[in-house]
Amino acid sequence: MSRTRPTSTAAVVGTVTEALGLRSVKQPDEICHVFLRDGETPQDPLTYRQLEEDARSRAAALQAAGLRGGDSALLVCPTGPEFVRSLLGCMYARVAAAPVQVPTRQRGLERLRRIADDAGTDVVLTTRAVKQDLERQFGPVLEQNGLRLVDAGSLPPAAGWDGPAPAPEDIALLQYTSGSTGDPKGVMVSHANFLANVAEMEDAWPTGPDGVVVSWLPLFHDMGMLFGALFPVCSGIPAYVMEPAAFVRRPLRWLKAISRFRGTHAAAPSFAYELCVKAWEEADEDTRAGIDLSSWRVAVNGAEPVRLRAVQEFSETFAGAGFAPEAMTPGYGLAENTLKTTAGTPDRKPTVVWASSAALLDGRLELRDAADEGVQPLVGSGVPSHATRVVVVDPDARTPLAPGRIGEIWVSGPCVARGYRGRPQETRETFGARLAGQPDGPDFLRTGDLGFFHDDELFVAGRSKDIIIRNGRNFYPQDIELSAEDSAPGLHPNCAAAFSVDDGATERLVIVVEADGRVLRDTGAERLREAVRLAVDDRQRLKADEVLVIRRGSLPRTTSGKVQRRACRALYLDGELAPVATVR
Repeated sequence: MSRTRPTSTAAVVGTVTEALGLRSVKQPDEICHVFLRDGETPQDPLTYRQLEEDARSRAAALQAAGLRGGDSALLVCPTGPEFVRSLLGCMYARVAAAPVQVPTRQRGLERLRRIADDAGTDVVLTTRAVKQDLERQFGPVLEQNGLRLVDAGSLPPAAGWDGPAPAPEDIALLQYTSGSTGDPKGVMVSHANFLANVAEMEDAWPTGPDGVVVSWLPLFHDMGMLFGALFPVCSGIPAYVMEPAAFVRRPLRWLKAISRFRGTHAAAPSFAYELCVKAWEEADEDTRAGIDLSSWRVAVNGAEPVRLRAVQEFSETFAGAGFAPEAMTPGYGLAENTLKTTAGTPDRKPTVVWASSAALLDGRLELRDAADEGVQPLVGSGVPSHATRVVVVDPDARTPLAPGRIGEIWVSGPCVARGYRGRPQETRETFGARLAGQPDGPDFLRTGDLGFFHDDELFVAGRSKDIIIRNGRNFYPQDIELSAEDSAPGLHPNCAAAFSVDDGATERLVIVVEADGRVLRDTGAERLREAVRLAVDDRQRLKADEVLVIRRGSLPRTTSGKVQRRACRALYLDGELAPVATVR
């Protein structure tokens, strides 16, 4: 079916539900979402008209079930049509949905309870299958926690929604932070925030009439939700969506789906591109055959610091499959700014600078040649667009820093969310920062991330709270982790966490590395431990006090796949990380 994409709804409507209503009128029978069973088989297609009817029905049923405008509800649905129906249904009903990962362990259920308390609700919207699984696995605990599981698909049929329409400043969503740097907090994202961010995405990454999204990112995560759920609604392009587990099991499924459905826009963290390279190297010719990535115009690389290795190896590996290096578009964003903050453009290769490592850790940029000793590559994260303003600030003096100076990244603009639900003090501290000499504002969002500007482009250096200080020297943990990953053959990307612990007498550097069975057979835990020590000593001139080898899959991660260093540190201190062997 041919498609002619109407003008962006972000410019002509005030809420996400208005955007869906407009699509339902202009493109009623065109596909909005297609869900891929096992990452391959199309099923459960949703047209714009179907989605609007289903969402309105869900809204009416939610009201009949006792939920009212201003209430909250947890949305615990796997990737599939019910997630999108319930999310839009909550928006129509003016119920703030809080998407949360389906818990599979006791720790996940405890997090679910904490989020429910923070959101002020006991209602958990889910599917019949998930409800039965949770009741079977956690029945008594669920009763003790007081959580009320509601099968959204089995709510009594209700007439189409005709209640009060949401306003642009109404809370459309509670986006709970992934918890990589602390307890999860509910970011209050308004309809206006969503539309502003979509407008920025369309400005940076134009879709055109042939635009197609292909996504494996979890829908409950901010990047997955925008790309997989709401971008299609607002921009009028179809999305082909697979479950995250389908990608993790076979990363090339993502690329095959892009090839098959002629995907133009797809996004992932840096480590996912590295997984694709590794999977391609291990694949046979039959598996590789037929993958054509020439349609892929925007390959967003975000959600974590962008690695040059990931950019180069992916572009080189898949050049023969039609992937254009200009398509790789690094970006920077965070839930508190809805999602996108800065972005590269799909008309040039990513910007790379080589800088003195010592100077960077001293807070300044000193450009060097790639062949020099003591240098590290940094990949640019693009520029802000529209009305978003990004400044790099000395957080103590609250003054903007000159280009090339490293400071905290502050953001102001229409994408900045309203704050944290029920946390006025933290909201003031994080969302109400003001530059020195500007008592009347504007207010800035303090990201907690370090970065600098070079040639008007933002470069992200890491999180200020994660910096490791040893003997008066600063170290970025991601550099140590990369050294650990490179220390032995067969280790997977994103397999290490580095952090400091204070034993009361000294500050100790601990590196946790997870390894699969093949690495443990070929290298062994003891030899791997020593290889990590040598690699870190060689590259960082730093002594690791302890290297802990654990089995793959044991590292705590955020919903986007980033390693949770602080959570890993807490598990380490509590003795909950099971070593493969004694490695002290």
